[in-house]
Amino acid sequence: MSTSTDYIPPPVWAWNKANGGKFASINRPVAGPTHDKELPVGRHPLQLYSLGTPNGVKVTVMLEELLALGHAGAEYDAWLIRIGEGDQFGSGFVAVNPNSKIPALLDRSGPQPVRVFESGSILLYLAEKFGALLPSGPARTECLNWLFWQMASAPYLGGGFGHFYAYAPVKIEYAIDRFAMEAKRQMDVLNRRLAESPYLAGDAYTLADIAVWPWYGVLALGQIYQAGEFLSVHEYTHLVRWAEEIARRPAVQRGRMVNRVFGDPAQQLHERHDASDFETRTQDKLGG
Repeated sequence: MSTSTDYIPPPVWAWNKANGGKFASINRPVAGPTHDKELPVGRHPLQLYSLGTPNGVKVTVMLEELLALGHAGAEYDAWLIRIGEGDQFGSGFVAVNPNSKIPALLDRSGPQPVRVFESGSILLYLAEKFGALLPSGPARTECLNWLFWQMASAPYLGGGFGHFYAYAPVKIEYAIDRFAMEAKRQMDVLNRRLAESPYLAGDAYTLADIAVWPWYGVLALGQIYQAGEFLSVHEYTHLVRWAEEIARRPAVQRGRMVNRVFGDPAQQLHERHDASDFETRTQDKLGG
């Protein structure tokens, strides 16, 4: 792997397995399964296959918020997909999500199972299924504006800033500067919106907030990539206010625990099959 600043791309790119840093073992330029492995199925109609990354947290928070609103049909089984071990390339997972990314949802409530992949699509599917957390009229459009903004913007934060700042095997000044600038611009976009509105879609908490918070709310709280000081997140006062408020929601706190395998063990629930799992987290339920 070249570390020279005068690198010239070859005429034809070739896959070099030595590249990729921390994620070299799972990054590859082809799709499809690498091995046969069926997915487990629990007793609830909604089967979630995920990991407690920001994209995974979006969906578990959404489900916990729906349950908190009294939608009993939102009960779900959450199965752990260890992406570092390549679980997302098993044949069963690829059948649910051909893109081999978490989260993936299988809705077995109807005569034929419905697969739903891409976190934004899952949020929208659940909101429409249960008639909740998605307003009507102009507020619906504003809500979807921010949902699609998040889906388009997060790759710059995660695969861009996060990768080069926290994970890349070589620290490249140009790449870090480029994506730090974009991360700060995105926080400014949110800060300006939240200066004029308590929530992203208006006066009500919606799926737009659920989509954005696991990325930008956690960033504003200094809890992702250890980059709070580096990005001066304290300057975005309205974003911080919003992030702190959402962090206090019980459903958000529960959703953050599901499929979490890092940090404080007391805040980890590797699998979730019933609401009581939050109170009776044994080593068996933690997978330990």
